[in-house]
Amino acid sequence: MEKILEVENLHVTFTTYGGTVKAVRGVDFHLHRGETLAIVGESGCGKSVTSNAIMRLIPDPPGKISAGTITFQGKDLTKAPEKEMRRIRGVDISMIFQDPMTALNPTLTIGTQLMEGLREHRNISGDEAKKRALEMLDLVGIPNPEERLKQYPHQLSGGMRQRIVIAIALICDPDLLIADEPTTALDVTIQAQILELFEKIQETTGVAIILITHDLGVVAKIADRIAVMYAGKIIEEGTKREIFYEAEHPYTQGLLKSVPRLDMQGEALTPIDGTPPDLFSPPIGCPFTARCPFAMEVCDKVYPEHSSLTETHSVDCWMQDERAKQLLAASAGTKN
Repeated sequence: MEKILEVENLHVTFTTYGGTVKAVRGVDFHLHRGETLAIVGESGCGKSVTSNAIMRLIPDPPGKISAGTITFQGKDLTKAPEKEMRRIRGVDISMIFQDPMTALNPTLTIGTQLMEGLREHRNISGDEAKKRALEMLDLVGIPNPEERLKQYPHQLSGGMRQRIVIAIALICDPDLLIADEPTTALDVTIQAQILELFEKIQETTGVAIILITHDLGVVAKIADRIAVMYAGKIIEEGTKREIFYEAEHPYTQGLLKSVPRLDMQGEALTPIDGTPPDLFSPPIGCPFTARCPFAMEVCDKVYPEHSSLTETHSVDCWMQDERAKQLLAASAGTKN
């Protein structure tokens, strides 16, 4: 499959009065055309910063992309001039933000906001723009589209507003859609409808999707591959099945144990003890060491090398490094 996006060694920092926050620290991942990649992890791990970096929406100052490349369809976005990025945003890459109420302008009608992108990026008439807007409302399952075009955001429900935001993101036929916590503010029933909508849209348009979320239930529904993020790094990556059934990093295992499942009748959920490290001064070793039940002396001193377990499954953990396994075996032999 064709790679549509490749992120290599991405670093994003923020300069504050308290010092420099190293929010993203050497992130690598890729995305194929028509694929859904979920980036998961707890709040503050760098998921949204990574997605904003792809869109070049990091406010400078205080933030900046300090290193790395973001290659989209053969072009390095980190070097693209702002004028070109304005053309790329909304046309080639679109983004759905967390809260649909704040993503929409309360003073403009739905029709005006839907057609704004078309008028900005496509040389089409008002009638053509309206026809396309009605098609998009139909695609995302909005009833009475003619009437909705005249309404304002406050006149719609939360689920309806989220569908409008998705329609705005898709109206110019982007190749890549970034969805940042698209179901967080919605109830469970509406969440399920929005996820089904994503599947339908991908089937219809072939758009590639990056899904940013902390909800593993959302991931299980629509992701093809999953990247697990912690303290500004991707610490495990694999297919949906590999992450859910063959997770190797203790943090990934901890995330899975803290999520309720239908087969856990009577069992208590297990939280991950401790807190993430301070990214003003991140640890030199594995950032999960202080919270890890399997931590070894080397974990605190040296960051683990990237271990490829299969063609699609990789992890940054000393427990998967052959040298550490040999040391542990030798240590066990000495004790015996």
